[in-house]
Amino acid sequence: MPNLTRRDLLGAAAATAAVSSLPRFAFAADDLSTIYAEIGRRHDESVKRLQDWIRVPSIAAENRGTNEGCALMIQLLKDAGFQNAARADTSGKPGVFAALDAGAKRTVGLYFMYDVKQADPSEWSSPPFDAALVDKPGFGKVVVGRGAVNQKGPESAFLAALHAIRGAGKKPPVNFVLVAEGEEEIGSPHFAEVVRRPDVTAALARCTGVFMPSASQDPDGAVTVSLGAKGVVELELVSSGEKWGRGPSKDVHSSNRARLDSPAFHLVQALATLVNADGDPAIDGFADKVRPSSAKEREILDRAAARLDEATAKRALGAQRWAHDLPWRASLEQFLYTPTVNIEGLVGGYTGPGGKTVLPHRAVAKLDLRLVPDMTYTNAVAALKAHLAKRGFGDIEVNASGGYDPTDSPADAALIRAQMATYRRTGLDPILWPRNAGSYPGWVFTSAPLSLAAGHFGLGHGSGAHAPDEYYVIESSNPKVSGYDGAVRSFVDYLYELAAVV
Repeated sequence: MPNLTRRDLLGAAAATAAVSSLPRFAFAADDLSTIYAEIGRRHDESVKRLQDWIRVPSIAAENRGTNEGCALMIQLLKDAGFQNAARADTSGKPGVFAALDAGAKRTVGLYFMYDVKQADPSEWSSPPFDAALVDKPGFGKVVVGRGAVNQKGPESAFLAALHAIRGAGKKPPVNFVLVAEGEEEIGSPHFAEVVRRPDVTAALARCTGVFMPSASQDPDGAVTVSLGAKGVVELELVSSGEKWGRGPSKDVHSSNRARLDSPAFHLVQALATLVNADGDPAIDGFADKVRPSSAKEREILDRAAARLDEATAKRALGAQRWAHDLPWRASLEQFLYTPTVNIEGLVGGYTGPGGKTVLPHRAVAKLDLRLVPDMTYTNAVAALKAHLAKRGFGDIEVNASGGYDPTDSPADAALIRAQMATYRRTGLDPILWPRNAGSYPGWVFTSAPLSLAAGHFGLGHGSGAHAPDEYYVIESSNPKVSGYDGAVRSFVDYLYELAAVV
């Protein structure tokens, strides 16, 4: 008998205690308890796997580490039991197509991403790709690193669930078809090329639905089940003296502003036409096809608004009031059902310390447009270009780099019902949420020809996505939040629920 660590004993004890609350699945009651015990025994190797993954950055925006990231993604899948996992080349960064045949009656789709956002080390308390384990007050031991919660932490926890099932001598209760990409953080411009491959489409068509592993718990332990997500357009607007035919074609001394037009101000004036005085979208035709919220969606939002705390939301955002000074419920309606035009950044001329008296010949605005049903990426880009041209800004380049349509899934879809049931059996009362105000490329699954339900699932907590000191909880000191092993267990439970749901 091997030597057991304290964690092994605690894991086994937790597994035994959990038997009384096991879901009502058609298998022996000790199946889950042995899997839970295996999760505890494998804790250290699972966490190390996550740390090793974080230490291999793949950043699409910087053309950094793509081949390494794709290769590691494939190896991680094979190590977890996928019989087939192969690179799927596109016009941009490669994707991955994988399958695990467990001989089960039901097949479930998985969406993974292996790329992460950029990170400025000077803004972090520890290097962003060191994957340091640190104590975070109020949460316990966390791993800090770019991609820790978005999405390598949750994805690694799902893979740890597969390792535990196999280590316990079991087979997964469902089969898997997995598609992954390395461009999610730049708007997934080529992901559809992976999904629309005939062999991939055929495999996904056999799935109950598609989900992405996530860390869904708030610090108070609450979980949300989202029925969709907004779409997005990521783009740059570029104003230059060369294209405009006015102003300089190179940076010149600012004294020339008296006799030359300014491409930078030309861009600012164009930007000002994109929103009204209240900051809401004013692009001609942009929101013409917006689908109003239904009575059922408003009912769902009513219930969610009553359970969510406004003060907590404001504190998390560092905000004191909502746009238009709206009350809480109205602000949530605006949040979920209103398209937006947002300036991510403005770049032009000199931006270093001190001043530099130049008249820049070029200025760039980075924008994102959020879309709601029934808006489309294609129509949004076309409306923006037509709007600018109509107002004398047709010279401004519109360089769309990525994006996709919104998603919708019905609340009675098997994928969603299984999520709600799994959370409830864990003792939680999940909040059903009409739509995530953020975006992910779920439209390739929810739209024709697949028309599948799609969503996110997973216990555990993390924060700081796209920001410094991104983290994912490993050993929780907060009794309301699951640590890494709890997140792994949630995926095991969800898979068995998906196998049983009717």
